[in-house]
Amino acid sequence: MAARTSILKEISEDRHVLFFVAWLLCTAGLMGILATGDAFNVFVFLEISSLSTYTLLAMGKDRRALWASYQYLVAGTIGATFILIGIGLMYMMTGTLNMADLAARLPEMENTRTVYTAFAFFIVGVCMKLALFPLHLWLPNAYAYAPSVVTAFLAATATKVAVYVMLRFMFGVFGFEFSIEHLPLQAILMTLGLAGVFVASLVAIRQENIKRMLAYSSVAQIGYIILGFSFASQTGIAATLLHMLNHGLMKGALFLSMAAIVYRLGVANLSQMHGLASSMPLTMAAFAIGGLSLIGVPLTVGFISKWYLVSAALENGWWPVAALILLGSLLSVIYVWRVIEVVYFRPADASTPDVKEAPAAILIPMWILVIANLYFGIDTSLTVGVSEMAAAELFGGLR
Repeated sequence: MAARTSILKEISEDRHVLFFVAWLLCTAGLMGILATGDAFNVFVFLEISSLSTYTLLAMGKDRRALWASYQYLVAGTIGATFILIGIGLMYMMTGTLNMADLAARLPEMENTRTVYTAFAFFIVGVCMKLALFPLHLWLPNAYAYAPSVVTAFLAATATKVAVYVMLRFMFGVFGFEFSIEHLPLQAILMTLGLAGVFVASLVAIRQENIKRMLAYSSVAQIGYIILGFSFASQTGIAATLLHMLNHGLMKGALFLSMAAIVYRLGVANLSQMHGLASSMPLTMAAFAIGGLSLIGVPLTVGFISKWYLVSAALENGWWPVAALILLGSLLSVIYVWRVIEVVYFRPADASTPDVKEAPAAILIPMWILVIANLYFGIDTSLTVGVSEMAAAELFGGLR
């Protein structure tokens, strides 16, 4: 509903069919990754979703969308090549691509250099796909210049599926002991996760384009997701799974609010949003609540995610890491407040007196996500229950 309304404004009519074809292909690819049990098909479905994503990004009305799509194409191709090399080496050693068979055969040869090489290529490729710092350089431009609903869709789904691929292979194929205990991956992921949180948050503070600001914020949130994984504990994995869902909810709401602003203003620049809350109160209220969730204020899903991340850190006795998680949340207060100050406490520009509230077709899905941010921040029985159950299943099924 929001997609159709937004693309009428941002994409020329002769490209609408192409847009929806690419959108459906991307969705099919993402769902195929979840469904397949074949390692090579994971690569195939990942590329189906990626190729359609490049097309969707290039449809942005700003000419810089073409450059952003090209950057993503180059980075995505490098990542895909690394993944394919890793899968090829696995096949060379085991003679199978079935993930269950790989899990049974790889332990017999896990100390060989070929398996170590396959693992390294695969993990680096996946980290590029999920935009883990410092392999994130394609993401800010892609999110900033893509059509607004494409940004909302990708922020809520694409990088999360890449995290799913990492979890599935590291637990279900290579095994936890090989992935974490035999290799120094825990320290590497923790370092990169924390670096992503702080570097991306500091860069986000200086952005004038709000979509670009939220893009850097997404890099920081991916850092939190990977940080939970690096704790190598059941609580840490539960925090990772929980934040994958919660981040999709909060970023979906925030980027849909940006879609509403772009629909009315044509831009998402902070300098042109003075006093916007007076003319678009529902949209800016949605942004404010999404921003509070991003910070991690109690009664929002963001607070639940941060609570579990801090709990996982304290469970391991890592007080400094817990303190850094809280400090990272304080940085998000700064860039969220910059927007709130401008739209609520600055007088409206004389050039934008006739701006109206966004259409209901955008407001309804936006507020569904906002309500979900609040509801699942209060009643956590479903989200936390499923995350804990999935984490327990992963650790219970270890070899």
